Amino acid sequence: MSLVNTKRVLVAMSGGVDSAVAAALLHEQGYDVIGVTMRLYTEADGAALSSRRTCCGIEDVADAKAAAQRIGIPHYVLNMEREFGEDVIDRFVEAYAEGRTPNPCLACNQHVKFDALLERAVAMGCDLLATGHYARVQATEAGRYELLAATDPLKDQSYVLYTLDQDALARTVFPLGDIPKTEVRRIATELGLGVADKPDSADICFVPGGDYRELLRSRGVTFEPGLVVDTAGNEVGRHEGAAGYTVGQRRGLGLATGERRYVTEIRPETNVVVVGDMDDLSSRALYASGPHWVDGPPEADEVLTARVRYHGATVEARVSECTASGFRVDCARPVRAVAPGQAVVVYRGDAVVGGGTIERRLD
Repeated sequence: MSLVNTKRVLVAMSGGVDSAVAAALLHEQGYDVIGVTMRLYTEADGAALSSRRTCCGIEDVADAKAAAQRIGIPHYVLNMEREFGEDVIDRFVEAYAEGRTPNPCLACNQHVKFDALLERAVAMGCDLLATGHYARVQATEAGRYELLAATDPLKDQSYVLYTLDQDALARTVFPLGDIPKTEVRRIATELGLGVADKPDSADICFVPGGDYRELLRSRGVTFEPGLVVDTAGNEVGRHEGAAGYTVGQRRGLGLATGERRYVTEIRPETNVVVVGDMDDLSSRALYASGPHWVDGPPEADEVLTARVRYHGATVEARVSECTASGFRVDCARPVRAVAPGQAVVVYRGDAVVGGGTIERRLD
């Protein structure tokens, strides 16, 4: 028997097991649940058949609708291709053209799921927005909200949610924050959800084949051959287009140096790719732009932890020189592959303090 709950919640259902279980749990708790799947892009002919590990494609919409029917909740499809195209795909293409390494999940969460979709939720008379993200929201005694890492560190997604502000957190629910992934699949099986054994999405959702270079070419990014140089400026090879490389990359460089080389820098203005060894790739400090603080910036001398890539290890760090445009992060030990375009997220224990977009290393 369900509990009685007067609140209406809009659940973003991607077609995967996580969001389906999130909807089911809220329904069991007595919420008035509405499931929605966002149509984010139009797949090219045959794309739906070439990869099953995407998100929000044709098959995923069908899976989400079937899960909603099984749970016993209404389900709708929202066309958000314009928002996704402008705020995610266009930004992704621009970043690579500028020699940066973007994380499209960050842009999607910030601009689509917790901005445009939250507005849709309010317009539909919903009190809350829920997703299948592995993270937690906790109210404080002062009436503020904290964004916490999930209790399952292997699935924690708080890194890609650091842009959520107090207004968004006040209206957001993460039903899976305290549940291990193995338990989520067990619940899905127990409830008879057809997505119980569906694999997690692995590719970038709008690049189902996994080769982002084809997307860049289709969007007009040029791939001109150029030089590969070492950190001293000596030519060590040639490349077929700087936009096809990312900081930290080792495979596919085509260099016959006899040593392990990694991409340490991309210079789109001169079409040069710089390579070096592991030491050249590491840094103890960085500068980030576009700061987002969950509830205000930290103190300059406060000992925190920082993460510079999704699912990367955290390192003890301090934040300083905070302004409206950026901040500095100093780490207790060298961090590998600090890539412009990626995010740095800082934590106070399990709580997300905030973060920003990495601009450069400060060696």
